[in-house]
Amino acid sequence: MRLPEAGAVTGWASLRWRGAAYFDGLDQRSGDELPVPLIVGAAGANLRPAAGSTVTKEQFPPGELDEVAGLRCSSVARATFDEVRRVHSEREGVVVVDMAVAAGLLTVAEMAAYVETRYAWEGVPRVRKSLAHAIDDSRSPQESRMRLVWVLDAGLPPPVCNQPLFNRRGQLLGYPDLFDSVAGVVGEYDGADHLRRDRRRGDIQREQLFRDHGLEYFTVVRGDLSDRDLVVRRMLRARARAKFLSAEECAWTLEPPAWWGDRAS
Repeated sequence: MRLPEAGAVTGWASLRWRGAAYFDGLDQRSGDELPVPLIVGAAGANLRPAAGSTVTKEQFPPGELDEVAGLRCSSVARATFDEVRRVHSEREGVVVVDMAVAAGLLTVAEMAAYVETRYAWEGVPRVRKSLAHAIDDSRSPQESRMRLVWVLDAGLPPPVCNQPLFNRRGQLLGYPDLFDSVAGVVGEYDGADHLRRDRRRGDIQREQLFRDHGLEYFTVVRGDLSDRDLVVRRMLRARARAKFLSAEECAWTLEPPAWWGDRAS
């Protein structure tokens, strides 16, 4: 109701309104409720801040304004751009992009193309740094954070994430959260939902299946990511134990069987 005709909801609120569940309106550090970010451009010069919202008067081209279920929202790319600039670190910026992609709202390539049109804007260098580590295949914020520890803190090669892994007979072994195809290492993030008895039993069976096919395995659980050194040690020890088999020696493959394409379609 406070928005001028050319204004919109942006940032996390625009993404949430479009169905991106990760953007819950809570500060990731404190748990406090975030104000709803409004973007008004020059048309909102007289709009004053009010409790529960923030107001930015940055440029807001008409092409970045959408109406979604009766609410004026900034475009997906603009909302993601604004949210990456808002969060407190480059790593959390990666999580923002990953989760907008996971919600099916855009791709990393589409976001990168948008950022190239905003080269002189405040915060763009940080957005670019976040984009350099964003991927199209993350499925949860904690998976993204675990992957960043693997790459940035452990200094290991970028892994494959959430891709189907098969044995040589074409049997699906699973979709590892993180997979090092050079060493043969599977990394999994187990959140609170993995504590259920039925889920935990399945996790153990899954780990055994991976190990039976010559893969090393490590798990990161809730709370571990607050101690990056601990997680780095776990990752490096798992990779040190790995077999580093040649393609001919491996009992697993990322190459899907012929029938997999029919199933995927």
